[in-house]
Amino acid sequence: MDILQTILHRRSIRRFDTRQIEEETLQKILQAGLYAPSAGGRQGVIFAVSQNREVNERLGKIKRANSYFRMSTATRYVSREQPSIVDDAKLTNAFYDAPTVITLFAPKDFLFAAEDCAVAAENMMLAADALGVGSCYIGQGWTAFAAPYGQDILRQWGIRTDYYAVMQLLLGYPRPGDAHPQAKPRNNARVLRF
Repeated sequence: MDILQTILHRRSIRRFDTRQIEEETLQKILQAGLYAPSAGGRQGVIFAVSQNREVNERLGKIKRANSYFRMSTATRYVSREQPSIVDDAKLTNAFYDAPTVITLFAPKDFLFAAEDCAVAAENMMLAADALGVGSCYIGQGWTAFAAPYGQDILRQWGIRTDYYAVMQLLLGYPRPGDAHPQAKPRNNARVLRF
């Protein structure tokens, strides 16, 4: 796919097939993240890849339990086609049962930590879409580790204590039979020219 076509085609996917993505495909997606811009060329983002269904489900449930927000309304929502945890209170796993969850960690004391993670996530989401893999970016990554189980996982993974979980990137094949989500109309008035 042409890069502009990929940008226009990519959508957040929140309903995944149970099948795991292939290792070769995952490596290409990770390479796209590793080649993302980083402030000062520091390359400080750590990509913790979990393909362990039990770990992903438990962390996703912890994250859901620690997500405090107003639920959607009839006119304000994230997605009608593939509801988010904001849209549907019955969803108990903030990772939507994605077979691969990448947590992006960055230094706590670095001014551009979140930005470095965001551009890496965008690169990986575009690569995933071009490879036929669905993705969804989940912010406030630290809430998944806000329980003793989450703290144990951080120790098992060897995550440095001077780093924090900025976000998660969910990856998996879209659920068979689901239509590709449609783009919301673009608000071109956001472009100001002088």
